Amino acid sequence: MATMLNGAAIMDGALLLIAANESCPQPQTSEHLAAVEIMRLKHIIILQNKVDLVQENVAINQHEAIQNFIQVHSGTVAEGAPVVPISAQLKYNIDVVCEYIVKKIPVPKRDFTLPPNMIVIRSFDVNKPGFEVDDIKGGVAGGSILTGVLKVNQYIEVRPGIVLKDENGNMKCTPIYTRIVSLFAEQNELQFAVPGGLIGVGTTMDPTLTRADRLVGQVLGDIGSLPDVFVELEVERLIGVRTKGSEKQGKVSKLVKGEILMLNIGSMSTGARVLAVKNDLAKLQLTSPVCTSKGEKIALSRRVEKHWRLIGWGMIQAGATLEVPPSPLL
Repeated sequence: MATMLNGAAIMDGALLLIAANESCPQPQTSEHLAAVEIMRLKHIIILQNKVDLVQENVAINQHEAIQNFIQVHSGTVAEGAPVVPISAQLKYNIDVVCEYIVKKIPVPKRDFTLPPNMIVIRSFDVNKPGFEVDDIKGGVAGGSILTGVLKVNQYIEVRPGIVLKDENGNMKCTPIYTRIVSLFAEQNELQFAVPGGLIGVGTTMDPTLTRADRLVGQVLGDIGSLPDVFVELEVERLIGVRTKGSEKQGKVSKLVKGEILMLNIGSMSTGARVLAVKNDLAKLQLTSPVCTSKGEKIALSRRVEKHWRLIGWGMIQAGATLEVPPSPLL
């Protein structure tokens, strides 16, 4: 679930996949639809996959079950969504899906004038063992630009950056300052990168900082223009009615002081301890600091039957921030 929520953080639309050879809805179908809602995706296309494995009348009956599922969830993005029968294995109707993506999912308006802001959803070290020192390349961050434009040779900041604890156990963060040396979209090398699509950003930073997705959940952008780094959040809770995705779908019990939740903020997954609960407000202490801003939506998950289950979402109202040292480049 955490992986799905993190990936959805940068998407403009989604494909909701339903298997034709199973009953609809499966426990996680509602959970995934709720996740799409939380991540503010306005457009989805429902795919009825594996139609090659069932008889025609079974596929038709299940298509009706999908329509009933959509009616039950009226008021969500599922309402009015097209249902396309496909077989991914045999590539049936994939051309229709591509046509729907082009026609039904509009390209959002992008703002190129704001300072650049990019969510990191992947990071890696592209150096192979045995490389000579002169051949070593800097760390690479992958993600999607939300606003602004990134340029080759531009100096950038990554927040929260390197997070350490002092002798008293207090967290401290040091943003990473680096320079862009290359920009890639697919196999195309770019001089400028704009919002939309996935971008690989090659930098001069130490590749050990980007190895094995270490930068996932961080935010990259112009020096001095990124949001604050929070260690505590005050969240206005809008809890869902049922434990999404669980076989035993029941009402969600209220948050309890001291319990541990999992939060998804943008592409960051982090644990959080409930410090206090009052009416619809909850104060949460984060396991690791997050670069975010007030008004941002977050997904709340609770451990149910040994699995993290989505229980609803909240909105950041306020919080305690870490002091970020000023950039030596400013």
